[in-house]
Amino acid sequence: MVFWKKRLKWLLTFLLIVSCAPATPASFSDPTPVSVSPNNIPTPTPFQVQNSPNPYLDVPTPQPVPTFTPYPTKYVIPQEISVPVDFASAAASGLLTHNPLTGLPVEDASFLQYRPLAIKIGNAPDYVRPQSGLTLADVVYEYYIEWGDTRFIGIFWSSSDKAERVGPVRSGRYFDEHIVRMYHSFLFFKGADPRELDHFNSLDISERFVTVGFGNCPPYFMGPYKRDSYNNVFFNAAKWQACAERKRLDDDPQTISGGFFSEVEPESPLEVTRIYNFYSVYNYSYWQYDPDENVYVRYQESKDLVSFRKVEVYAPLFDDYTREPVTAENVVVLFVPYIFTNPNQAEDEVFNPSLIDFGNAYVFRDGVAIPARWNRTAIDQPILLTHLDGTPIYLRPGQTFYQIMGVTSKQIQNGTEWRFEFATP
Repeated sequence: MVFWKKRLKWLLTFLLIVSCAPATPASFSDPTPVSVSPNNIPTPTPFQVQNSPNPYLDVPTPQPVPTFTPYPTKYVIPQEISVPVDFASAAASGLLTHNPLTGLPVEDASFLQYRPLAIKIGNAPDYVRPQSGLTLADVVYEYYIEWGDTRFIGIFWSSSDKAERVGPVRSGRYFDEHIVRMYHSFLFFKGADPRELDHFNSLDISERFVTVGFGNCPPYFMGPYKRDSYNNVFFNAAKWQACAERKRLDDDPQTISGGFFSEVEPESPLEVTRIYNFYSVYNYSYWQYDPDENVYVRYQESKDLVSFRKVEVYAPLFDDYTREPVTAENVVVLFVPYIFTNPNQAEDEVFNPSLIDFGNAYVFRDGVAIPARWNRTAIDQPILLTHLDGTPIYLRPGQTFYQIMGVTSKQIQNGTEWRFEFATP
């Protein structure tokens, strides 16, 4: 009884403090440092812009039910969405002269004769930064893994012959299966939780999951850094083609529909200068729009909010291999259910993000935000991004960086600054 009285007293005190506390600022003008709320509690109304009217949100925005289901035999698209779109083959559409993942013309289209390479790249602990190879990927996904950390998975195709050091390579997750299927790719990773590794080995595409081994094939190697070996393994993508031939793996040409691209700037009432992605007190970042270059520049946290004072501190993120800043022509925020295959996996956060069927999204390009839907119309093709009326969204030719957020994540807008705070259902 004493215990419950103490809990009731604590709860009443907490509610009194919250009711009297000033509202948390929506976003911030100065990136270094930035004052934030120490709680970062998600709101009960996800996918809702605050402090600014958004006419797009009057349209119904259904979400997949956050429970585990295996891949459906037929993908169901909401009735108001006018997809799937019939994609022409690469040969018929003339994409042999353009990269279907970036929309950019290519001088040498020989890379289209081989599968893309999906490579896991660490983002924690902090000393693994700056990473190598991020600027050479055609597409990059960042998603929450567990205990406050995120991880990248880069899709290397057009520049795989130049990516001689990619990493540090880290472990695989359930989410990676979606990438391998969508891009017909190989996956390069450094081990996995036994539950996830067993799942990979049970798949019909298991031969395309290539973990760290000994020798020169697969071409993993120790990096040039003085740090623990666990975070010092890298991959030489330029040597993989010869290795695949040696192992007699299926590396035949693939037909991949990467989306729609156009340099014509879209019309949108939602202007954007900065996109914050707050995954946890350990891992947060933002994208700053550069109107001169038509790109978003990545800034990463340089101090966590646990060991240091409660102030967000950022630094530009560079690629240690190319010595270039990490940028993207398109930043896409996807709202995806983070679920568990089995209930006991919640104890150690073994998530299985469900990139299946459809969901809500935002597309950021050319300094504007476009409310969107992501649609996975086929198990073996990348997602299709559409306006809320079902018409396709055209990305700017170049690299696209996907931020994977939970469907209950908090969204805050203040003028031209947007902030997404990760939360799971």
